[in-house]
Formats: sequence, structure tokens, C-alpha cells
Amino acid sequence: MTGTVLIANLKGGCGKTVLATTLAAALARRGASVGLADADRQKSALRWTKRRPADAAPITALDWTKASAAGDRPKGLDWLVIDAPGALRGARAADLVAEARAVLIPLAPSFYDLDATRRFLKDIEDLKRIRKGKTMVRLVANRVRARTRAANELDAAFAELGSPPLARISDRSAYGDLAAQGLSIFDRPTRALAPLRDQWTPILDALTG
Repeated sequence: MTGTVLIANLKGGCGKTVLATTLAAALARRGASVGLADADRQKSALRWTKRRPADAAPITALDWTKASAAGDRPKGLDWLVIDAPGALRGARAADLVAEARAVLIPLAPSFYDLDATRRFLKDIEDLKRIRKGKTMVRLVANRVRARTRAANELDAAFAELGSPPLARISDRSAYGDLAAQGLSIFDRPTRALAPLRDQWTPILDALTG
């Protein structure tokens, strides 16, 4: 199965770009033709693709930072991953959701992230594709540190939202270290990173199953 995946939330700093770049790399490592569209004016995802080594699985970079560029893509892509801007709402949200078969919403363990996620879910619930069930919307627990008070609070947040997380992604320095090289945990198939890659299995299964 193929399609477009939007990584979005109202709040900046919740890990959207890491989620987008890692997912794009994971799909590319499986042999798919993957595009990564950066709709955020900070262009972090675009800078990541520019650092990407020539011998890494190829990912096509698309600049969607201008609203008019949304939807522009080369033919033949199996997957398109969209890194949405922070404070996504209104017409911009509607335009990007209209492109997506799935929306993944990263939620980090903080009150501010929970509040932003609650408002974002409310903002998009009446969009046509979501209302008609044509777009899958799933939450992802991001930057999780197991057996901490923050992790317990995150569990309580998911209970309040009435939606369990599709996956739990740990807070590990490997993500930042590899991102500086234009890489992800899927570009380094080392044994040490296997537990981190395993955390992405529910996301990949939900998208490709």
C-alpha cells in the first residue's frame, strides 16, 4: 500500500521533523520511492535531505513552504511524507490534510503538547476527508523516557484524549546525532539501534499493512 502521510500538530517542538525524516528513511530503506515535503518555514527537513550522503537510500526533497506549492510532486512516488508547519490550522490545515491518507500526530510529555494536541484534533475533526473516514488519524507518543513521571503523565494524557498511541518513540540522542549527518536509525542497521527501530514497527505496519 502507498500514499501520503502528514506529520502535524499545532505545537512546534514536539518532534514532527524527526518523525517525518525517520519515517521517510524507513520507507526508503524498504525500496520504496519516497518524497519528503517540507511545509515548515524553518526548512529543517530540507536541510536534513541536503546533508544526506549519496550512498543512503534516496529521498526526493520537496519545498512546500509556500502554500501554493502544496500538492506539487513528481510522478512515480510510492510515498510522500509531509513535515507540516507548527500552528497548523485553517485553510492551510485543510489543504495539507486533503493530500493525506494518514495523519500522524506526535505528542511529547508536557501539558503544552497535550493542550495543543487537544485543540488540533478539534480543529481537524470536521474536515471532509477525516469526517468521512478517508484519512487515518493516529497519535504517536514521542520523546518518551520510560519509568518517569513524565511518561506516566503522558499515559494519562492519552487516556484523556481517548486514543491510545500507535507507537511509543523513545527520547534518544541517536536521533539527533544521525540527523546531523542526514541519516536516521534506519540508515544504520546496527544491532545497538535495533530496539529503537522496533519501536517504529507499529507505524510501518499501520501504513503498509
